[in-house]
Amino acid sequence: MPADAAKTLRSLIGTALPIIQAPMAGVQNHKLAVAISNAGGLGSLPCAMLSDEALEAELNTLTCQTNKPYNLNFFCHTSPQPDPAAEAAWRQLLRPYYDELGLDAKAITAGPARKAFSSDTADLIEKFAPPIISFHFGLPEPPLLDRLKSWGSIILASATTADEGRWLATHGADIIIAQGLEAGGHRGMFLSDNVASQLPLRELLTAIQDSVDLPVIAAGGIGCAADISEIMALGAAGVLIGTAFLLCPEADTSAVHRGALQNECSVATTLTNVFSGRPARGIINRLIKEIGPINALAPAFPFASTAIGPLRSKAEKLASGDFSPLWAGSNNQHCRNIPAAQVLAELAAGLPESFKT
Repeated sequence: MPADAAKTLRSLIGTALPIIQAPMAGVQNHKLAVAISNAGGLGSLPCAMLSDEALEAELNTLTCQTNKPYNLNFFCHTSPQPDPAAEAAWRQLLRPYYDELGLDAKAITAGPARKAFSSDTADLIEKFAPPIISFHFGLPEPPLLDRLKSWGSIILASATTADEGRWLATHGADIIIAQGLEAGGHRGMFLSDNVASQLPLRELLTAIQDSVDLPVIAAGGIGCAADISEIMALGAAGVLIGTAFLLCPEADTSAVHRGALQNECSVATTLTNVFSGRPARGIINRLIKEIGPINALAPAFPFASTAIGPLRSKAEKLASGDFSPLWAGSNNQHCRNIPAAQVLAELAAGLPESFKT
């Protein structure tokens, strides 16, 4: 059964290996995606924080540098209305940090937006007819999803519960990503905001496999060949891996983020909402310790990031990650500063022989 699942996945996405590089907004661009795709995996480009101009430029460069399949990743969240009272309370909580760093809390300006996928974005990417498109936080409305499928695009989407897996299967996903509790970055949860509903990968993988007839990809806490061997033996069609690539030269991971990943004393992670307003897994730093990993005052996603931005920028100039979202999975000890293709080859050694042919 595992071999059949992997062959089904590879026939859908067209890659030599059933290994997908997780899209990681803020720490990568086309360079990492190209390196992974050219090495036989599925490279992914995170698009939710790119302007239209930047997205088109990235796609032009990516498609010039690889003729292999690639994945474009987008968000499907519903943007909330601004809440001035919530924003004021959040800024008041952060005021002591502004004072400490000599910043004017009244001069806060919005940082990069997190755009939800729209028909305008579809207009922009249509000429590229991307082979794979993945979504976080659900799926687009049916007419828009049908439009993407009319190009021949294969649709992936993240599920963090069996209920989400079933929902995705009945609403048009071709492949489901089981995002275990161990995964770094934002949780893909969209049917509930209850963090207590989140399951470790191995439990989640089984629950979703029992609920759907689609290929299921495993994500979360997979950092080495042995992890892949174990998770594929459980019937996963493939794996999605992000954290293992964070130190690669093709990644744009910041200096403070790289430093945290290489500091054996500071690699513990937790789920936190303080950097964006949505639960996400990252390395515990000063801000998380002092105001708590889940803070009720954090404005709804993505508005919490507005007031964090100036603190992060100033602290990073001082070589500090105290206010930076240091996204990483719980199994982050395998990160190394080596080319992404080498990381991929070492990970692929964990695939059974039946997956390599």
